[in-house]
Amino acid sequence: MNEGATVAQTKATAEAHAGTCDVTAPVLMVKDVVKAFGAKRAVDGVSLEVMPGDIFGFVGHNGAGKTTLIRAIVGVTGFDEGDIRVAGQSVRTDALACKRVTAYVPDNPDVYEFLTGIQYLNYIADLYAVPADVRRERIEAYADRLGLTSALGDLVSSYSHGMRQKLVLISALVHEPVLLVLDEPFVGLDPEASFHVKEMLRELAKRGSAVFFSSHVLEVVEKVCDKVAIIKQGKLRACGPTAEVVGDESLEDVFLDMIESDAAQGGTHAADDQDGSAQGAAAAGVSGKRGRVRSAAGRNGRNGRKA
Repeated sequence: MNEGATVAQTKATAEAHAGTCDVTAPVLMVKDVVKAFGAKRAVDGVSLEVMPGDIFGFVGHNGAGKTTLIRAIVGVTGFDEGDIRVAGQSVRTDALACKRVTAYVPDNPDVYEFLTGIQYLNYIADLYAVPADVRRERIEAYADRLGLTSALGDLVSSYSHGMRQKLVLISALVHEPVLLVLDEPFVGLDPEASFHVKEMLRELAKRGSAVFFSSHVLEVVEKVCDKVAIIKQGKLRACGPTAEVVGDESLEDVFLDMIESDAAQGGTHAADDQDGSAQGAAAAGVSGKRGRVRSAAGRNGRNGRKA
């Protein structure tokens, strides 16, 4: 069976599970999602769409709400308001249908250490009912590219962190997911493996799946992702095609501008509280070009650091 046939077969099965074949519809739709922990809203009214073929980057500082939203998308964590749909199905009402077409690699994946690498991959393939010939072809191809073939017969307990990361990435790809969700996927990978993983993500997207991943390595997000969203304190601060969000800067510049200008704006509002918010916004330097808040002081300070 050739690769095109196996991909088509698995896609057809996934679409049947999800109840949709519309390639023009979002693979992932997040609509007005709220998740609170006590009085704190970790995710506060977030909406975004990820289309077939997208590689979508999701970035923010520690505690911004990234992992909370990701865990809600894959059905690990519930949410209080809004809706999340994967391939047209609601995570709230049909979680199993969503999970059938999704693969998730968390930032610190747990792997059954009493299994060998190949046993673990076959276990995951069994869960998704991947035919024997299809799984064999994919496992061989991905393991060869990531340099893991010779270790597949070894117990997972003997694997290094990087080897476990490779194993989990292969397991996520073995059923050709319609939606691949990754939280810090490059942590622990050597440069060669990182290169191959980037290529594998691009290839998966070209075949019509969607990739949604979070990373603190902004250079990688900017290079790999065609769309990006920035979350801060539970709210989306920027979202769209990477080229539009970044403009003539780097993603790192945009992200740092946002943090620094928020700090400046906070100080201005505190000083001008009685004068109204208009003066505070003007003093902080609010740009409407892409909905970004900008700070001249922040830009000048960082330009100094670059020098």
